[in-house]
This record gives sequence, C-alpha cells and structure tokens, in this order.
Amino acid sequence: MDWDKLRIFHAVADAGSLTHAGDKLNLSQSAVSRQIRALEESLAATLFHRHARGLILTEQGELLFDATSAMSKRLDTAAARIRDSEDEVFGVLRVTTTFGFGTLWLAPRLPKLYEQYPDLNIDLMLEERVLDLPMREADVAIRMKEPSQADLVRKRLMTIQMMLYATKDYLAAHGGVPESLEDISRYRLICQTPSAPQVGVGASMVRHLMTYEPSSLLTVNNYFGVLQGVLHNLGIGVLPDYVTDDFPDLVPVLSDIESADVPVYLAYPEELRHSKRVAAFRDFVQDEIIAHRKQLRQMGKL
Repeated sequence: MDWDKLRIFHAVADAGSLTHAGDKLNLSQSAVSRQIRALEESLAATLFHRHARGLILTEQGELLFDATSAMSKRLDTAAARIRDSEDEVFGVLRVTTTFGFGTLWLAPRLPKLYEQYPDLNIDLMLEERVLDLPMREADVAIRMKEPSQADLVRKRLMTIQMMLYATKDYLAAHGGVPESLEDISRYRLICQTPSAPQVGVGASMVRHLMTYEPSSLLTVNNYFGVLQGVLHNLGIGVLPDYVTDDFPDLVPVLSDIESADVPVYLAYPEELRHSKRVAAFRDFVQDEIIAHRKQLRQMGKL
C-alpha cells in the first residue's frame, strides 16, 4: 500500500476536508482528491461519504483511519526517541495529570524545571480521563492510582489525603472552628461534584460528611474550583493536603477527619525508558516531592 497516499488519507480524515488537508500538506485540493480516488481504487472501497458540509468516513474508512492513527502515534514515538540527545534535554514532553494536581501542585513548580532545561517544552494536558500512554496520547502521566495499562514504567511518588480546610475569616463569621462533625450543620460544605470523575476516597469522605447535613452546599467539578470557593470565604472545603504549603491562609478544620491514603503514581511507556526528556521530568518531580516533605518536617506537619 502506498505510504504517501496513506499519509494524505490520514490528513483528510483528520481534517474532514480536502481543502484543509491540502493546506496542511501544502498540496492543491485537486492533488489531494486524485490521491484519495487512487487509494479508493486500489482498495476497491469507498473511504468517504461526500456531502456539502465536508467528508465523513465510511465504515471501511474508519477501519483504515484507526490503522493510520496507530501508525502515526508509533512514528511519533520513534521520532521522539530519535530526537532525544545523549547529553541534552530538549523538545516537547506531553504530560497528563488531573486538573487539581496539575493546577495546584505541578504548574506552580514548573518555573524551576524551565530554569534547569530552557530548551524543554511542556505540553500539560489536564484530564480527569486516563489517557492511553502506550498509544502515545501522552508521554508521562501523574495519576492518583496505579495505572493498569500494560507496558508502562511505574513509580509511586507519594501519598496524599483529603482533608477539611477553611479561612479564618469564614470561620470567624460562622461561630468559630467546629469542634465535632455534628457542628458541620452550621457551615457550608464545598466539595467536588459527586458525579465528577475523582478519587474514590474523596467521594466516600464527602458522602460521610453529607450525613451530618451541612447548612448549604457548593459543588465544583474539580479541586481548583473547590479551593477558589474556600479562599473566597464561601465555606469549608474538602481538599487534598498538598495545597496547604502554597496557601497559608487555609486553616485545617477537624484535622482528625481525613480520607484514606491516596497513592500518587508517575508512569510512562516502556519504550521511553531511555528518553532524556522523561528522565529529566521524572527526576524533577521526585526532587520537588523530597523538598516538599522536608519542608513539612521542618514545619512539624510530618
């Protein structure tokens, strides 16, 4: 099968338009159309339904697009490995993690990584959905449970807990710090939306708190939103304990109430084991966690 025709087919299927694919490939629309017709003739199959709004893949076209997508990702992997220098760290590294961890823990620390590796470009993808690392949807993942996908290098980074936090101003305006769970009925609770993808122990903790009937409720679909609600004096929030160092205005509430341990894992495909970019990022995250734990010990929090 002609590789050049497959490349053009993949671009057309991805763009849904001969014109847009031609622009991307620096080819005329007529040249792209001829290549697609030739491919269809060689396969004795119609690959696209053509209509005024663009092109839609037929069943046969979907099968071919799945194959070319897998090929494209494998080629990206090969190109990434080829680009990795023996002595330098450069190029794009696609990192995926949850919205909360990415915004509240990782992103504030990235300036240190860029200072160390100015030629490294981080593509940070914040997704509650678990991306497929072996299929190269991302290069590195940081997740709140051990990845189940095969052919991954995994490393447990740390454990976190979900705890209750508020601001001094909010507590002062609502009768002071609650002394027991029964007191929760005097306060507004801020937590993740129960239907949102989240750490299971966090959801269990929220369900338990709800049995004490807080006076009001604010639900948000990620921990960054929960934090903003707490910082703006809207209530007592259920938050991961890693936020406390960067937000000193937060006050722990009912500190003996916390979730079970949540493991945090870093993972990447086996084929990127020798990638200089991956190694640089992995070592950076590990060093930051060590520094974070050292700071907690100095503050008497460990």
